[in-house]
Amino acid sequence: MAEERYMDADAAVIVVGAGPAGLTLAAELRLAGVDVIVLERLAERTGESRGLGFTARTMEVFDQRGILPRFGEIETSRQGHFGGLPVDFGVLEGAWQAAKTVPQSVTETHLEQWAVSLGADIRRSHELLSLTDGDDGVEVEVRGPDGVQTLRADYLVGCDGGRSTVRKAAGFDFPGTPSTMEMFLADLKGIELEPRMIGETLPGGMVMVGPLPGGITRIIVCERGTPPQRREAPPSFDEVADAWKRLTGQDISHAEPVWVSSFGDATRQVTEYRRGRVLLAGDSAHIHLPAGGQGMNTSIQDAVNLGWKLAATVRGTASPELLDTYHSERHAVGKRLLMNTRAQGLLFLSGPEVQPLRDVLNELIRYEDVSRHLAAMVSGLEITYDVGTGDHPLLGKRMPHLALTTGDRTTSSTRLLHSARGLLLDLTDNPRLRARAAGWSDRVDIVTAEPGEVSADSGLRGTTAVLVRPDGYVAWAAPGSHHDLPMALERWFGRPREL
Repeated sequence: MAEERYMDADAAVIVVGAGPAGLTLAAELRLAGVDVIVLERLAERTGESRGLGFTARTMEVFDQRGILPRFGEIETSRQGHFGGLPVDFGVLEGAWQAAKTVPQSVTETHLEQWAVSLGADIRRSHELLSLTDGDDGVEVEVRGPDGVQTLRADYLVGCDGGRSTVRKAAGFDFPGTPSTMEMFLADLKGIELEPRMIGETLPGGMVMVGPLPGGITRIIVCERGTPPQRREAPPSFDEVADAWKRLTGQDISHAEPVWVSSFGDATRQVTEYRRGRVLLAGDSAHIHLPAGGQGMNTSIQDAVNLGWKLAATVRGTASPELLDTYHSERHAVGKRLLMNTRAQGLLFLSGPEVQPLRDVLNELIRYEDVSRHLAAMVSGLEITYDVGTGDHPLLGKRMPHLALTTGDRTTSSTRLLHSARGLLLDLTDNPRLRARAAGWSDRVDIVTAEPGEVSADSGLRGTTAVLVRPDGYVAWAAPGSHHDLPMALERWFGRPREL
């Protein structure tokens, strides 16, 4: 039975912010049949593209939801870096390669179209003014085109960026360190520059150059010793061109700026991702140096972790503790993200005093185990959640792509996650296993299938059954889980219905 709705709630969930995290969350909620309103202060998408491309894990997430075809042909690359030191991400066998040149504006366009197609109510030109978190729901005051109005929901999620109004209004603690320098980002037309895809460390700082679609060149300029400024408007292109010339000796003042912005290396994370009925996701919960393109991708994965848990809570099928696992799982991921981006900043942006450390790390990267460790860290493929004890190698880890045959039909573990439901794969046609899971069939798809070729490094050899959460992580596997199947099902999907 669904939990009692808050008074005359306008929606089960209100999401503030129509960036990648907010749009993904809205779509995930709609896949579960939960009504959601997305409030966005801006009248239209800016078209600006701070984030470029997707990490390997985000490619998998989009594939698991069946939305990768929306992006058309995606250019991928196995070449990555850690703090400007080259790393071959191709050592991550069986994983998607990262997408390199998809602008964030394109990503947001496709995510919005996906969310709207599922029935999400996206309201632009709506600014959150205040919120009240009560025992039975949340009330927000919003300024929109028709004036100020009050909306009510069971839960409120702040996906409204690094300067989050939700975070401030709800009183979340946001400790960390402020910016120590200012860096510039610019998209340019009418100029050709030598690509520096992973950046180049120079005596005075660091520069990066990469081509974008449409004849646009992106540059990033990090000049050491530039104090952070609190700007009310973007920097002028003259400032960017002057800094570029000081670092490289090149004159780029004749280029046509499409977009200019600045950013810093502030590092902060909220102490809790949930306070009562208010939750945070994405940059609202964590900010950091944009090293390795991890910010947008971590934000999207926050939303995918939260969506099915919040939906199950609203629908009343979740165990009381399920929503708390959003904080315990994703706060740890965010903490590690801040650690690795700070480390990359030291490597990237420090002076010659750090060169010996760069040289040593370059030597270590030649060892495949080191490359695999760093690549998995930056790609989001190293994540392991606490799903209970056992010795199965996939417990708490992402479910790898597995080709399957069900009767006369071919499918895959990836395709079976399109609906964002739980998935129990019976790989040995075990009727007793299916009978034990039958009470959860309204929330978990129970599929008997014959697996295709199973590689040695997949972790699936010898596996007879596997329970996959809607976010694509393995919650139970046999043999190897110390919990029995009903215990795992109840932990992640609530009590069974009566048969």
